[in-house]
Amino acid sequence: MSPGASGGLEAQVRGRRREKPILLMAHAVVGYPSIEANWSMLEAMDAAGVDIVELQLPFSEPIADGPLFIKANQEAIAAGVAWEGYFRLVERAAAAFRFPVLFMGYYNSILQMGEERFAERLAGAGGRGFIAADLPPEEAETLHAAARRRGLDPILIMTPMNSPERLAAIAGSASGFVYCVARKGVTGKRTELSTGVRAFLERARAATRLPLALGFGIKTPEDVRAARGLADIAIVGTACLEAWEAGGRDGYRKFIEGLAAETA
Repeated sequence: MSPGASGGLEAQVRGRRREKPILLMAHAVVGYPSIEANWSMLEAMDAAGVDIVELQLPFSEPIADGPLFIKANQEAIAAGVAWEGYFRLVERAAAAFRFPVLFMGYYNSILQMGEERFAERLAGAGGRGFIAADLPPEEAETLHAAARRRGLDPILIMTPMNSPERLAAIAGSASGFVYCVARKGVTGKRTELSTGVRAFLERARAATRLPLALGFGIKTPEDVRAARGLADIAIVGTACLEAWEAGGRDGYRKFIEGLAAETA
């Protein structure tokens, strides 16, 4: 169920899935540790064959994020990164790389800009869709309409706590793919891809025909391999930033290459 979807992201995901057992989606906080470092990350992602990238707009209260991402958001804001710098990076990345670029952030930022202007700017920069982590679908109708008029896909979030009825309601507003959170809590902790995750993804598949992306706690190549047959997309976020913090550009490149090798 993907009403009004016009961005073509779902078709692109399905096309890639015909070639690979699972896709890889990576994440960066724009402005941390710097825009220049972000560009090196994106170059490494593209070279390794990452399939989708979410670029996070720094926000002062990132409620879905763990300590490392909170630090990254705070330092990016302190460095002066805001909408203009964000859109410049999205536009540059969308023009240079093969993967679709998605906005990730929080609704207060979108509200302050204005929904119509946000959708216009994101589409104009070459973004393909967006994840508003704290916006329930019941309150997103006008934003979703503005986005779809410009060919953007709203990526909605499903959690293990959602009832079947709630999963169906989320599915009715989603397009592109669905972001499935592997566990309760915030980003950064390791997730055991256990029977509980499998059962949750089975419930999600019963609710939607869209591809399923699995995130929150996928941190290693072994995790990506374990997600094969469960999800269509493995999302790696905090572990990417941890790799940069630990090993800089070279360590990051090797880490991304190791993840991507498990999608071949």
